[in-house]
Formats: sequence, structure tokens, C-alpha cells
Amino acid sequence: MLYFTFFLTITFFIYFIFIFQKERRDVVKRRLALFSDRTDLQGVEEQEESEKREGLVKRGLQYLWKEFKRSFKQKLPGEKEAKIEIKLLQAGNPFGMTPVEFRLLQISLFILFPILFIGYGGLLNFHTGAIILLFLLSIVSAMFLPHFYLKQKMKQRYHMAIRELPDVLDLLTVSLEAGLGFDSALSKLVSKKEGVLADEFHRCLEEIRLGKTRREALSGVRDRLDVDEIKILISSIIQAEKLGIGMVQVLRIQSSEVRDQRKQRAEEEAMKAPIKMLFPLVLFIFPSIFIVLLGPAILQFIETFSQ
Repeated sequence: MLYFTFFLTITFFIYFIFIFQKERRDVVKRRLALFSDRTDLQGVEEQEESEKREGLVKRGLQYLWKEFKRSFKQKLPGEKEAKIEIKLLQAGNPFGMTPVEFRLLQISLFILFPILFIGYGGLLNFHTGAIILLFLLSIVSAMFLPHFYLKQKMKQRYHMAIRELPDVLDLLTVSLEAGLGFDSALSKLVSKKEGVLADEFHRCLEEIRLGKTRREALSGVRDRLDVDEIKILISSIIQAEKLGIGMVQVLRIQSSEVRDQRKQRAEEEAMKAPIKMLFPLVLFIFPSIFIVLLGPAILQFIETFSQ
């Protein structure tokens, strides 16, 4: 496996150098064709024809890929596709993947991982039991790795959303107090802020412009960000709109509660710090201190009794 990885790395590196040099030569030829008196029209025409051929091949491959995805999508159950889509939306839609592409990635890993693991075992001359164990390990890895990646992206996204929430609430409150409507306040938030919540509210505005009601668009934000603080905020906004309560007062109360919760989380992390420091102290620092302090005394003790 090590030799195969090394060979693959060298091959990609040589291919990258070749492509980089080719692109530099093409750029120089284009500049010479534009600014030189002796333009090589034939070379430019050949280059345009090659680009057209490459574009035709690319369009053909894209068409085949779309047809393959369409046929695979027809075989994918609707409930499973909906579950995968919800997970992808909660994870921030990494790499712009669709449920079909995510499912194809899982199938590719089920094929690729056993080949790599068994090949690694063959290169190291493992016995049959170890190769079977590697095969089972590859199947388990291919099964859980994509979902584990999505869970990690979800946790990271939720953490960023909780960190951004107090500032977002302050900006919304100030915008509403200045006389803007709720949709205009969201537009101001999207233009002034960047991050997870800004992206979600931008999507919410786009859905409202496409014909969804504000309640449905905000419910979509609540579904994509499965965090208690954001769920409470969205539910409060929907309830305030339904009952006719002032939105400014609701957001001000939510802002103070979110800041109190953030303060409590910081205090909780501070209380956990001594416990987390205990393990490195016991495993690494205390043994070193004991060696430095008691080492000479133990050596003298052994030397004295040996005489």
C-alpha cells in the first residue's frame, strides 16, 4: 500500500507539472497572437478547434453522468432520499452533494475500501484471518465514515450558529427598532453579517420571494438547524407573528436569554477545565516530577544497600 501511494503521488505530481507548463505555454501563445504583428492564425484556429472538441467531450460526459444519476434516482426509495437530504441540509450541504451523489459515494466506498484494505494486507503478506478482518473493517468503515463526516459537519455548524446567535439577535432588534419590517431586517442582517445563520436567513428570504409563507420558510430554518436555542427563537417569532405580539420585545427577551445561556456554557466549560487537566498531570507531568525529585535519592539508596 505504501509503494502504491508513493507511485500515485509521483504520478499526480508529474501530471500536474505537465498541465501547468502546458497552460503557461498556451497563455503565452494567446498573448503573442493578440499583441504581436506576426500572429499565428493557424495555431489559434487549431487551439479553438481543440477547445471545441474538449468542450464536446465534456458535455457528452456530463450528459452521461446526468442520465446515470437520473436512472439511479428512480431506483432510490423516496423515504431514504428524504432522510439523506435532511442530513445534508443540516450538515450545510458539503461539496454541494445531492442525496443521489451521497448514495453513490457510499457505494463507491463499499467497492474501493475492500480493494485497498485487501491490497494492503496482500502487500504486507498478512495471513488469511487478518485479511478477512481487514475486509470486515473496510466494510464497517465504508458504512459509517460518510455518516460520521456528516455528524461532524453538523456539530461544527451548530456550534458556529450558537456562537453567532447573540450578535444576530442584536442586529435584528436594532433594525426592527429603527422602523424596518421583519423581512427588511433579515435583508439587512444578510448584507451585514456572514456565517451559518446569515446563510440560513438568506435562504429563508429566497424561499419567501419564491412564494413560501414566512411561517414555512422559518420552519425550514428550524429543521436545518436542530439546536434548542434556534428552535425556541423560531417558535417565538412564529408565535409572535400569529398572535400579533411586538417582534422587538420578543427578540430583546430572546437576546438576553441567549446571552445568559452563553455565560452559563462558559462557566460550565471553566468548571470542566480542572478535570480535563487532571489526566495529563497524572500521566505525564507527575511521573516526570517524581523522576527528577526521587531519582537521585533512589540511586543513592540502591548504591548504599549494594555496598
